[in-house]
Amino acid sequence: MASKEITMPQPVNYIADEWSECEAVHGAWNVDPNTREPVHRLVTTAPDDLERALRHAERVYDIGRWDEDARRERADMLERAAEIIETRAEDIARTDSLTSGTPISVTRKVAAFLPARIRASASDLRTVPRVTALAADGRDVRLYKVPWGPAAILTPWNGPSFIPAAKIASAIAAGCPVILKPSEHAPSSAQIIVECFVQAGLPSGALQLVHGTGDVGATLTADSRIKIVSFTGGPGAGRAIARAAAEDFKVLQLELGGNNPALVLDDADLDVAADGILDGTTKLNGQWCEGPGKILAHRSLVDPLLEALTERIAKLVVGHSLDEDVEIGPISNAPHFQTLQRRIEELRELGSTIRQPAQLPELDGFFLSPTVAAGADPAAATAELFGPVVSLHAVDSDDEALRVANANPSGLDAYVFGADTDRAIDVGSRILSGEVRVNGAKLADLGDDSAQSFWGPAGIGGHGPAESVRVFCGDRVVGVDSPDLPL
Repeated sequence: MASKEITMPQPVNYIADEWSECEAVHGAWNVDPNTREPVHRLVTTAPDDLERALRHAERVYDIGRWDEDARRERADMLERAAEIIETRAEDIARTDSLTSGTPISVTRKVAAFLPARIRASASDLRTVPRVTALAADGRDVRLYKVPWGPAAILTPWNGPSFIPAAKIASAIAAGCPVILKPSEHAPSSAQIIVECFVQAGLPSGALQLVHGTGDVGATLTADSRIKIVSFTGGPGAGRAIARAAAEDFKVLQLELGGNNPALVLDDADLDVAADGILDGTTKLNGQWCEGPGKILAHRSLVDPLLEALTERIAKLVVGHSLDEDVEIGPISNAPHFQTLQRRIEELRELGSTIRQPAQLPELDGFFLSPTVAAGADPAAATAELFGPVVSLHAVDSDDEALRVANANPSGLDAYVFGADTDRAIDVGSRILSGEVRVNGAKLADLGDDSAQSFWGPAGIGGHGPAESVRVFCGDRVVGVDSPDLPL
């Protein structure tokens, strides 16, 4: 059993190249999701400090360098950041586990992957040209990739280290000065990541860190000095950001999630389907925006699939997120725990039978058995679940499954389980979603050149290896005109 001594420092800001204290929110605490014991006070950032951060970001962008020497310097700095993060891997894994409730056996894998993700941005920086000569009948015409400007990056509690690290690396590689605001439920992992980047020798103003709740994020995203907003989180906040951004047409990258469908075709291997759905339902405690939510199974497979899932869930080890043998930890925070309990009751009221067979530990944390809610009208079960909870529904054909899935599309991810791969891929290609996985529910990109758009309610933009740095750059063509052009 791992040591459970809690050593999470009070969060601090990093503004204008200096660390500074945050304001504590009176009577509010961040707690250990395993025990509900306080670990540090909830904090926020004063308006004057936000203004300092915005002024500094604007100033360093105006004097920014994006030439070849600057590109090499930034790539070298990202490499150093990756090396430093390798030395902090256990700190990151432990803090992630205590923030999100995800078992430490999983957060260690995430922490081990972070350096590779940062090095990928460094590689893009070295290999993707910032200036390209265009064919123009001998005239000097150049296409520049130019950073949009100061970037507000708002990250969620379910990917407390990986999402900040990935977005910071991409934006810094592009040349955008970053103001990072992590979720108020997950300040500590993001702070470790920022510490590593600062230690690596960032250019002045390349990265700033502020803490707080939604009001701090709203102030940042509404400010005209912010030119691009990258946000991963809930649809309510995403819509508010989009409305604020419309005032001055900011560039947006919004990943908002949804109730991702999983279609189990009549020829599906029952074990493959049950294992894949369980993997997706329990990965990161089910707290990932691409996880399965609404299972649309052929009527002949609903009952055996329900039994297979129930049997598997009953064998899972649920417990303290720092225990080495635990497979499922607690839900990250009290508000989301309450939301999940409400979602389960809503499914019960829709006529679902609720299966929660896992044994819970004798701890006063936010623990929830992985749950299967079977039998409700699939047209009514539309709310995003975002936890170790799935709803299970019967359909009579592929076409019916597609109609139900696309009537209230997630737009982000979907799953198809079937023995005939060609048929499964054909069905998957007709789902309104940016990514469809066949016979599995892994998290890593399906292929080296994967590209995933956020369709419909899933947000704006997309992500994938080729998009990571590109989203933070705009195109600018500069060249010699000619009287010989046709118009």
